[in-house]
Amino acid sequence: METLVIHPENKQQLEALKALVKSWGIGFEKYPYDVKFVEELKLREKNVKKGETVTIKDPENIWESIL
Repeated sequence: METLVIHPENKQQLEALKALVKSWGIGFEKYPYDVKFVEELKLREKNVKKGETVTIKDPENIWESIL
């Protein structure tokens, strides 16, 4: 089965979509995270797997460790 991500532009559209889906007997759930946030996390995870990370050698002096 597929999962659809729908982007209503306002609360009225959101409520209409919820009512329609309920009337068809289709279950749905509120996604707890912003989709863009999840995409960003997945990108960072890929970067870590590729070894594209920064190591902070001295936590007391973060900026010198990074630069």
